[in-house]
Amino acid sequence: METTDDTLYMKQYVNQHPDNKMAWYLLGKQYMLRGMDAKANYCFLQSGEIYDAYERKRHPLAEQPQEMLQHWNKRQQRKRLVRRVAGLAAVFLLFVLLMPSNTERVETVTDDAIAMQPVAPPIGVVLVKLGDRGPIGSAWNGILAWPEQPKLALAVRLEEEDGWRKWTGTKRILMSVNREEGSSAMNVRMHDSAACNCQPADSSVAKKELDNWAEEQELRWTLASAIYQYNRMYGGWPQKLEQLTRSYPYNVLSGDTPEMRVMFSAVLAAVKADREEKDSGKGQVDGKGQEQTAMFVPGTEAVHKQWRQPLQIVVDKATHRLAVVSGDIIVRSYPVGLGGDETPEGSFYISEKVRNPNGKKDGPFGSRGMTLSNTLYAIHGTDEPDSIGLDKSLGCIRMGKADVEELFDLVPLGTAVTIKNGTLPSKAAAPAERFKLEPQANESNPAKVYRWLN
Repeated sequence: METTDDTLYMKQYVNQHPDNKMAWYLLGKQYMLRGMDAKANYCFLQSGEIYDAYERKRHPLAEQPQEMLQHWNKRQQRKRLVRRVAGLAAVFLLFVLLMPSNTERVETVTDDAIAMQPVAPPIGVVLVKLGDRGPIGSAWNGILAWPEQPKLALAVRLEEEDGWRKWTGTKRILMSVNREEGSSAMNVRMHDSAACNCQPADSSVAKKELDNWAEEQELRWTLASAIYQYNRMYGGWPQKLEQLTRSYPYNVLSGDTPEMRVMFSAVLAAVKADREEKDSGKGQVDGKGQEQTAMFVPGTEAVHKQWRQPLQIVVDKATHRLAVVSGDIIVRSYPVGLGGDETPEGSFYISEKVRNPNGKKDGPFGSRGMTLSNTLYAIHGTDEPDSIGLDKSLGCIRMGKADVEELFDLVPLGTAVTIKNGTLPSKAAAPAERFKLEPQANESNPAKVYRWLN
């Protein structure tokens, strides 16, 4: 059953968008669940043909005169008129206060200034947790809080296990909200019968949009994490993307993509803003006690407060899994080979990333290697694929070829690594497509003979 908060959120939305018949219908359903039949019937009458379509019958009061309905409409019209007058008055007052005097210089609006103005993003996503008893209300709370409304907003629930949310698992779309071009009106569609207690609408279009957004989000995670690590290691900010994709040993990123080049400036600005927020003492901490850091979509900072942590690596000795995580979201999870008690538990970081260790892509260390905190321990490939899932190394973390190459591209230099005993789910779905960057520099180190504890 939905909570009272859901009703409040929907009521707020209906007040702002009185012409949205789907919103009236959903509000009526929530009133029905709470036993408030009179209010429910009023909402159903406002929803018109939406009620007929979803209930497969006409409302019993549809043909009767409704003085209350007329009274309500008049009252809403008066409220809207008052709000408009108040808004115009505020705009006029602001114009008077900001209007330059005869002696003041009028600033010219440049192309750069225009580019800095907020732009409505094409899509925004709100993640709703499985334990949320009011998923629709929580989704509306997030959507209505955005300073710039996206053209499409999606409320999504990820597959969950043992307190973790699985990025590559099942994604259930609960609701989609389309904003009409040049209008404040929103078209609401419910896509999950359990969340709305209704006949769900087709979600095929929303699913395609979500898949496209998810691919871009992975690029944002990696790029923002790289910018964060660059600042942590070098004490400054990269002025261009090429500073992140230099040759070994300064290869913070193992390459880039055309999409990364487009989003670089906006993501850089967002990470800078988040660093300033942290330094001012206003930074947020999640439920796991970890510092949150920006993972934003350009122009939609408030939309992505849920993506605020840099990518980290967690290794679980009990399940022989290595996961790339952001907060409580498992972005990737791979089976690994370990060394039992020889593999140390604790906190590390990736201090070195090298392509084809010792000049070989099929040697004992495979095609990729990542040193942990300048020790002899490393995450690397292996020429013994049958050892994955077992304790056969001298302490290093072995990975399959495709897995270690994807990890090498996904996480930047400086990424935190935590090795524990018992923390991750034992299985995870494989991604539909591997994450891959386009190499831009030489990441090999032929002058060194690596002697990791393999």
